[in-house]
Amino acid sequence: MRDNLGLIQSSADLEALASTVTDNGGVYFVPAFSGLFAPYWRNYARGGIVGMTSYTKKGHIARALLEGTAWQTREVLDAMREDAQLNLTALKVDGGMVYNNLLMQFQSDVLGVPVIRPQLVETTALGAAYAAGLATSFSSSLEELSDNWLLDQTWEAKIDVVEREGCYRLWKKAVAKTFDWV
Repeated sequence: MRDNLGLIQSSADLEALASTVTDNGGVYFVPAFSGLFAPYWRNYARGGIVGMTSYTKKGHIARALLEGTAWQTREVLDAMREDAQLNLTALKVDGGMVYNNLLMQFQSDVLGVPVIRPQLVETTALGAAYAAGLATSFSSSLEELSDNWLLDQTWEAKIDVVEREGCYRLWKKAVAKTFDWV
């Protein structure tokens, strides 16, 4: 969207562009630039944008890009749920994309569970620092460290199961179109 297509100047612009439309307009973006990994394991899949019409706007494509990220997350979490035989009750998120509020709301919508963002979202580096602190006795326990976690925002699912599953069916159809492209 930014580097190759020039549709946005920065990643922060993506949410603003996606917010210019109320839905994806039937457009689905499958980010399979190097194949599709879990749960498909299809090396020859390639990325695709499907469902465009003469009414498609840049905002629909931007929204489809964000939604594609959320749908991929759902598919991985569904596979994990099936393997572990556990139900997901909430998703705690981290990393740069979690600053995109539209994406976080959609993630909650497609999972049907709350999505929870901490105040400090760079938790990979924080985890390494915590591990070092525990190893050197700078920190005394995991409980002490968990007290440092602070809530920033929570999103609750706003769409019903029928709408969620209908959109998911179309996502799966879009994914199937990318199989064996090469």
